Amino acid sequence: MRTRTVLLLCLSAPVAACGSKPVVKETNASVEQVTESVREASKDEGLVSPGKWRSTVTIEQMAIPGMPAAAAEEMKRMVAQTHTAETCLTPEEARQPKGGFFGGNDQCRYDHFTMSGGKIDAQMHCEQAGGTQVMAMTGTYSADAYTMRMKSTMDGGAGGEPIAMQMKVEAQRIGDCTGKES
Repeated sequence: MRTRTVLLLCLSAPVAACGSKPVVKETNASVEQVTESVREASKDEGLVSPGKWRSTVTIEQMAIPGMPAAAAEEMKRMVAQTHTAETCLTPEEARQPKGGFFGGNDQCRYDHFTMSGGKIDAQMHCEQAGGTQVMAMTGTYSADAYTMRMKSTMDGGAGGEPIAMQMKVEAQRIGDCTGKES
């Protein structure tokens, strides 16, 4: 059964900060239900600031049991790379995150999702290609930056060993949008 708590709290915070942090707590919820709760909790102030954002994704570990040695070495080389992207976030997008803002699709369900006091803690499972993927996410957020660590395991299906991956996503607002972004 799904449980839900959506609040804007002010706990021993300075008056200027009162109500500035969304609090969302969901269990056994769909991706869309979590997205809607985040929208509701952050609709007045927005979850993040609009503007130009830079995000960096670093895959820290990847394990694929049974992979040939040459392929494993190539995987290690690829894992060591970081990927950076820049996007422009409009004021509307900041106030109303799109479905799947935190990942997942209609084949996924959050076991739990908690967003409070500048921290996020979540776990979801997704049914795909005859297997189950479990993703755990922890991180910190503010209006101008966030850091998220994600651990993912995908069962090997048909009795195989699970595939595991760990990655880190760091993003920060780097300025205003210029209108020249693609």
